[in-house]
Amino acid sequence: MKPDIHPNYRTVIFHDTSVDRYFFINTTLQTSQTMAWKDGKTYPYQAIDVSSASHPFYTGQQRSTQLEGRVQNFKRRFGSRNLKGVK
Repeated sequence: MKPDIHPNYRTVIFHDTSVDRYFFINTTLQTSQTMAWKDGKTYPYQAIDVSSASHPFYTGQQRSTQLEGRVQNFKRRFGSRNLKGVK
């Protein structure tokens, strides 16, 4: 590999501000903020709005809201019809 052309690969603390969770991820992200962690070391710090801890798809909340919408849509379309005798 050629020297001095690759970005600095380091451990960064990501803070999901919506649920107040912290993640350590190795990345090439460049940030000017730092944060002292419980182990006494100082790490680069990046605040984020959404992560797997707060995103509805990963927490399962999105699926339940979609199912509620589908049930309501079904009742709206077919709920008033008499379906007896239909095979």
